[in-house]
Amino acid sequence: MRTTTVERTTKETQIRLTLSILTPEEPGCFRGTTGVGFFDHMLDAICVHGKFAIDLDMKGDLEVDTHHSLEDLGIVLGKAFSALTRDGTALTRFGTAFIPMDEALSRCVLDLSGRPYLVYEASFSSPCIGAMETCMFREFFYAFAIHAAVTLHLSVLYGENDHHKAESMCKAFAYALRQACTPVPGAVLSTKGWLLTKV
Repeated sequence: MRTTTVERTTKETQIRLTLSILTPEEPGCFRGTTGVGFFDHMLDAICVHGKFAIDLDMKGDLEVDTHHSLEDLGIVLGKAFSALTRDGTALTRFGTAFIPMDEALSRCVLDLSGRPYLVYEASFSSPCIGAMETCMFREFFYAFAIHAAVTLHLSVLYGENDHHKAESMCKAFAYALRQACTPVPGAVLSTKGWLLTKV
Protein backbone atom coordinates (compact mmCIF):
# COMPACT_ATOMS: atom_id res chain seq x y z
CA MET A 1 0.00 0.00 0.00
CA ARG A 2 1.25 3.48 -0.94
CA THR A 3 0.03 6.40 1.18
CA THR A 4 0.49 10.16 1.30
CA THR A 5 -1.18 13.17 2.90
CA VAL A 6 -1.57 16.59 1.28
CA GLU A 7 -2.89 19.77 2.89
CA ARG A 8 -3.95 23.03 1.26
CA THR A 9 -5.40 26.10 2.95
CA THR A 10 -6.70 29.25 1.27
CA LYS A 11 -9.32 31.86 2.12
CA GLU A 12 -11.78 29.76 0.07
CA THR A 13 -11.02 26.18 1.13
CA GLN A 14 -9.25 24.20 3.83
CA ILE A 15 -8.39 20.66 2.69
CA ARG A 16 -6.50 17.78 4.28
CA LEU A 17 -6.52 14.60 2.17
CA THR A 18 -4.87 11.24 2.76
CA LEU A 19 -4.68 9.01 -0.32
CA SER A 20 -3.78 5.32 -0.33
CA ILE A 21 -3.31 3.13 -3.40
CA LEU A 22 -4.45 -0.20 -2.01
CA THR A 23 -3.48 -3.77 -2.74
CA PRO A 24 -5.95 -5.76 -4.89
CA GLU A 25 -7.24 -7.59 -1.81
CA GLU A 26 -8.25 -4.42 0.04
CA PRO A 27 -11.63 -2.72 -0.45
CA GLY A 28 -11.54 0.85 -1.69
CA CYS A 29 -13.30 3.43 0.47
CA PHE A 30 -14.02 7.15 0.75
CA ARG A 31 -14.33 8.72 4.18
CA GLY A 32 -15.32 12.33 4.74
CA THR A 33 -17.34 14.79 2.71
CA THR A 34 -16.80 17.58 0.20
CA GLY A 35 -20.08 19.12 1.29
CA VAL A 36 -21.44 18.29 -2.18
CA GLY A 37 -23.52 15.13 -1.95
CA PHE A 38 -23.38 14.03 -5.57
CA PHE A 39 -19.63 14.51 -5.78
CA ASP A 40 -19.19 12.49 -2.59
CA HIS A 41 -21.05 9.72 -4.42
CA MET A 42 -18.62 10.02 -7.35
CA LEU A 43 -15.56 9.95 -5.08
CA ASP A 44 -16.94 6.84 -3.40
CA ALA A 45 -17.32 5.19 -6.83
CA ILE A 46 -13.77 6.21 -7.82
CA CYS A 47 -12.37 4.71 -4.62
CA VAL A 48 -14.35 1.46 -4.75
CA HIS A 49 -13.66 0.76 -8.41
CA GLY A 50 -10.08 2.06 -8.45
CA LYS A 51 -9.05 0.36 -5.19
CA PHE A 52 -8.14 3.67 -3.57
CA ALA A 53 -8.74 4.95 -0.04
CA ILE A 54 -9.37 8.65 0.49
CA ASP A 55 -9.72 10.22 3.93
CA LEU A 56 -10.92 13.78 3.46
CA ASP A 57 -11.33 16.66 5.89
CA MET A 58 -12.37 19.81 4.08
CA LYS A 59 -14.38 22.99 4.29
CA GLY A 60 -15.20 25.24 1.37
CA ASP A 61 -17.21 28.37 0.57
CA LEU A 62 -20.22 26.42 -0.67
CA GLU A 63 -22.39 29.46 0.05
CA VAL A 64 -20.81 30.85 -3.16
CA ASP A 65 -21.03 27.69 -5.28
CA THR A 66 -19.11 24.42 -5.67
CA HIS A 67 -16.33 25.84 -7.87
CA HIS A 68 -13.63 26.59 -5.32
CA SER A 69 -14.25 23.39 -3.38
CA LEU A 70 -14.14 20.97 -6.30
CA GLU A 71 -11.35 22.70 -8.21
CA ASP A 72 -9.17 22.85 -5.09
CA LEU A 73 -9.95 19.22 -4.32
CA GLY A 74 -8.73 18.34 -7.83
CA ILE A 75 -5.49 20.20 -7.08
CA VAL A 76 -4.95 18.35 -3.81
CA LEU A 77 -5.87 14.93 -5.19
CA GLY A 78 -3.59 15.52 -8.17
CA LYS A 79 -0.67 16.40 -5.90
CA ALA A 80 -1.31 13.27 -3.85
CA PHE A 81 -1.24 11.03 -6.94
CA SER A 82 1.89 12.78 -8.18
CA ALA A 83 3.63 12.07 -4.88
CA LEU A 84 2.74 8.37 -5.10
CA THR A 85 3.72 7.88 -8.75
CA ARG A 86 7.00 9.87 -8.97
CA ASP A 87 9.19 7.84 -6.63
CA GLY A 88 11.00 5.89 -9.36
CA THR A 89 8.81 2.79 -9.12
CA ALA A 90 8.14 1.18 -12.51
CA LEU A 91 4.42 1.47 -13.18
CA THR A 92 2.15 0.26 -15.98
CA ARG A 93 1.94 4.00 -16.81
CA PHE A 94 -0.92 3.82 -19.34
CA GLY A 95 -4.54 3.05 -18.51
CA THR A 96 -7.65 2.56 -20.64
CA ALA A 97 -11.23 1.82 -19.63
CA PHE A 98 -14.68 1.79 -21.24
CA ILE A 99 -17.44 1.72 -18.60
CA PRO A 100 -21.19 1.55 -19.24
CA MET A 101 -24.00 2.54 -16.91
CA ASP A 102 -27.32 1.57 -18.41
CA GLU A 103 -27.67 3.65 -21.62
CA ALA A 104 -24.48 5.70 -21.00
CA LEU A 105 -20.94 4.76 -22.03
CA SER A 106 -17.73 6.56 -21.12
CA ARG A 107 -14.08 6.13 -22.05
CA CYS A 108 -10.95 7.14 -20.18
CA VAL A 109 -7.42 6.88 -21.58
CA LEU A 110 -4.52 8.27 -19.55
CA ASP A 111 -0.75 8.36 -19.27
CA LEU A 112 1.27 9.06 -16.13
CA SER A 113 3.60 10.90 -18.46
CA GLY A 114 4.63 13.86 -16.37
CA ARG A 115 3.12 15.98 -19.17
CA PRO A 116 -0.16 17.46 -17.91
CA TYR A 117 -2.95 17.67 -20.46
CA LEU A 118 -6.71 17.25 -20.49
CA VAL A 119 -9.00 16.37 -23.37
CA TYR A 120 -12.54 16.42 -22.01
CA GLU A 121 -15.61 15.55 -24.08
CA ALA A 122 -18.79 15.44 -22.02
CA SER A 123 -22.08 17.27 -22.19
CA PHE A 124 -24.97 17.25 -19.76
CA SER A 125 -28.58 18.23 -20.32
CA SER A 126 -29.01 19.82 -16.89
CA PRO A 127 -26.90 22.52 -15.22
CA CYS A 128 -26.83 20.57 -11.95
CA ILE A 129 -27.02 17.03 -10.61
CA GLY A 130 -28.31 17.45 -7.10
CA ALA A 131 -26.40 20.44 -5.70
CA MET A 132 -23.43 19.97 -8.06
CA GLU A 133 -22.92 22.11 -11.14
CA THR A 134 -22.20 19.73 -14.02
CA CYS A 135 -19.64 22.18 -15.47
CA MET A 136 -17.48 21.41 -12.42
CA PHE A 137 -16.55 17.95 -13.68
CA ARG A 138 -14.26 19.53 -16.24
CA GLU A 139 -12.75 21.90 -13.67
CA PHE A 140 -12.08 19.04 -11.25
CA PHE A 141 -10.46 16.81 -13.87
CA TYR A 142 -8.43 19.72 -15.31
CA ALA A 143 -7.05 20.56 -11.87
CA PHE A 144 -6.28 16.88 -11.27
CA ALA A 145 -4.50 16.41 -14.61
CA ILE A 146 -2.34 19.51 -14.16
CA HIS A 147 -1.25 18.75 -10.61
CA ALA A 148 -0.88 14.99 -11.06
CA ALA A 149 1.10 15.68 -14.27
CA VAL A 150 -1.10 13.23 -16.15
CA THR A 151 -2.22 13.21 -19.77
CA LEU A 152 -5.96 12.56 -19.41
CA HIS A 153 -8.47 11.93 -22.20
CA LEU A 154 -11.97 11.59 -20.83
CA SER A 155 -15.13 11.22 -22.93
CA VAL A 156 -18.80 10.48 -22.39
CA LEU A 157 -19.44 8.70 -25.68
CA TYR A 158 -23.22 8.73 -25.36
CA GLY A 159 -26.06 8.63 -22.87
CA GLU A 160 -29.30 10.28 -21.86
CA ASN A 161 -29.44 10.38 -18.06
CA ASP A 162 -26.97 12.86 -16.55
CA HIS A 163 -26.44 10.77 -13.42
CA HIS A 164 -25.57 7.73 -15.53
CA LYS A 165 -23.21 9.74 -17.75
CA ALA A 166 -21.35 11.23 -14.80
CA GLU A 167 -21.06 7.93 -12.97
CA SER A 168 -19.85 5.99 -16.00
CA MET A 169 -17.24 8.71 -16.61
CA CYS A 170 -15.95 8.64 -13.04
CA LYS A 171 -15.80 4.83 -12.98
CA ALA A 172 -13.90 4.80 -16.29
CA PHE A 173 -11.45 7.25 -14.75
CA ALA A 174 -11.07 5.00 -11.69
CA TYR A 175 -10.34 1.84 -13.67
CA ALA A 176 -7.90 3.53 -16.04
CA LEU A 177 -6.06 5.25 -13.20
CA ARG A 178 -5.77 2.04 -11.21
CA GLN A 179 -4.36 0.23 -14.24
CA ALA A 180 -1.78 2.96 -14.82
CA CYS A 181 -0.70 3.00 -11.15
CA THR A 182 -0.06 -0.76 -11.00
CA PRO A 183 3.65 -1.60 -10.50
CA VAL A 184 5.45 -3.71 -13.09
CA PRO A 185 8.81 -5.49 -12.91
CA GLY A 186 11.89 -3.81 -14.33
CA ALA A 187 12.75 -0.23 -15.18
CA VAL A 188 10.49 2.80 -15.57
CA LEU A 189 8.59 2.55 -18.85
CA SER A 190 10.09 5.50 -20.66
CA THR A 191 12.73 5.86 -23.37
CA LYS A 192 14.03 8.77 -21.27
CA GLY A 193 14.54 6.47 -18.28
CA TRP A 194 12.18 8.48 -16.09
CA LEU A 195 8.79 10.13 -16.24
CA LEU A 196 8.86 13.88 -16.61
CA THR A 197 7.36 16.32 -14.16
CA LYS A 198 6.25 19.83 -15.03
CA VAL A 199 8.78 22.52 -14.14
